[in-house]
Amino acid sequence: MLTFSKIIETTVFLDSERKQGRNIGFVPTMGALHEGHLELMRRAKRENDLLVVSIFVNPIQFNKSEDLEKYPRNLEADKRLLDSVGCDVLFSPGTQEMYPEEVTENYNFGQLETVMEGAHRPGHFNGVAIVVKKLFEIVHPHRAYFGEKDFQQLAIIQKLVEMEKMPVEIVPCPIVREADGLAMSSRNARLTTKERAIAPRIFEILQYAKSKKDSICTGPMKQMVINMFEANEDFRLEYFEITDNKDLQPVTSWGNGEGILGFVALQLGNVRLIDNVRFI
Repeated sequence: MLTFSKIIETTVFLDSERKQGRNIGFVPTMGALHEGHLELMRRAKRENDLLVVSIFVNPIQFNKSEDLEKYPRNLEADKRLLDSVGCDVLFSPGTQEMYPEEVTENYNFGQLETVMEGAHRPGHFNGVAIVVKKLFEIVHPHRAYFGEKDFQQLAIIQKLVEMEKMPVEIVPCPIVREADGLAMSSRNARLTTKERAIAPRIFEILQYAKSKKDSICTGPMKQMVINMFEANEDFRLEYFEITDNKDLQPVTSWGNGEGILGFVALQLGNVRLIDNVRFI
């Protein structure tokens, strides 16, 4: 595995690979790698000639400084995992390398950024868009792989690529879960033993809701799920929403869209967790 920390070194090497006709599959990450990341990488490795991974904890997508400070970092452990999946190139820059000057870009994603994560984390998606665009311009991948756990982020990136007319295929990948159903996340490592035992209840509630779709319409369904989360004193619910799968706007009936999902965000102890379930 080749490791680069400088943009110019990365672009020169990858330009030479593309000129030789090699397809590049790209998985951007903030490190603290887990099996969910590795599954994205395995798919990218299968579907492309070259697997490129970035590790960069992007400061401008954190709207709370304490979350940035607490974000787990272990580059050596991450490198061992990258070796295990046959990563070809790691791009691991510092903040000064990525942002040598003040960041001023401001994107407008319309309705997509006004709901759920956009409403609860002001500026988050603008920071995501800025770093993803910059990474795409450095790596110039043929395909880039993103997990559906962060479904709203995936929608934002798809919109960004459309708006900026970037020549990259965005490949959505299913949520990877622990054996007990908890969606894999770097944040899970911060859960206490007690909290980790409680966390699978999130997926249980979402699965129960899905099982009742044919007998409960969307309004009562939403309230039922909210009540179930709020009945657990360990959860501090931020939101549960039932939306379409394109603009992520609330739906009023199961017949309102081609795809309908349920999204949840909550605090468990000091850790914020998100998950989603596809109803249709």
